[in-house]
Amino acid sequence: MTPRWSVRVLLALTLIVTIAACLAPRVAQPASYHDFADHRALLGIPNFGDVASNAAFLVAGIWGLWIVLRKTARVEFIELRERWPYLVLFVGLILTACGSAYYHLAPDNARLVWDRLPMTVGFMSLVAAIIMERIDVKWGLYLLPVLLVVGIASVVQWHLSETQGRGDLRFYVAVQVYAVLVVLLSLVMQPRYTRSYDLAIVGAFYVAAKIFETEDQRIFSVSHIVSGHTLKHLAAAGAGFWILCMLVKRKPVRTFARP
Repeated sequence: MTPRWSVRVLLALTLIVTIAACLAPRVAQPASYHDFADHRALLGIPNFGDVASNAAFLVAGIWGLWIVLRKTARVEFIELRERWPYLVLFVGLILTACGSAYYHLAPDNARLVWDRLPMTVGFMSLVAAIIMERIDVKWGLYLLPVLLVVGIASVVQWHLSETQGRGDLRFYVAVQVYAVLVVLLSLVMQPRYTRSYDLAIVGAFYVAAKIFETEDQRIFSVSHIVSGHTLKHLAAAGAGFWILCMLVKRKPVRTFARP
């Protein structure tokens, strides 16, 4: 798909997801959401598995920043400003490690805000990177702060709705769905770099993470060794590691056509 057609399809997708989110019925946060399977404490840390597994996000984020920022760069960008979405993404992973660990120490809605905010930073910075690399660098850079505001606003809107007794997850869910659909759409867009298929693997990690999250209790009941939610953290962090692997191994495609 050429960049010109990519713009049209992306605009259509944005409009469809926005309208769907507005028309969908209100979705409340389930009261049972905070009741995770593994409550075991270790080294004085409650819910140790779900807390400690966030170290994977921290490692991925720090490693990613180090690789992208180092002077003897192993990551080749056609334009240096293309680094920005990835820098934001890796910072988002670091913040996710902190926010999610904080939440899982004593899960409740107030703490969940700090878990979800940095996740939207990761989702939307990846969308901006895709726009940069498959449509236009300038527009991707302009839209990066806009997308971040939209992602953060979806969490703030959910939190305010909870405080008013009318919990509404629609727009937060829409942000996640939109990011996943853009990742899938990127697979048929004209790339500036090789290894486009890596984004399919990133999407697979995300799907695996959602499955682990849904099957939290069932997975833990099998062996009482690890819970589904702990595996969710590891799978989601795996997506971050795979993005880093993609950046290190890919090469520019010189035949990229501008829209």
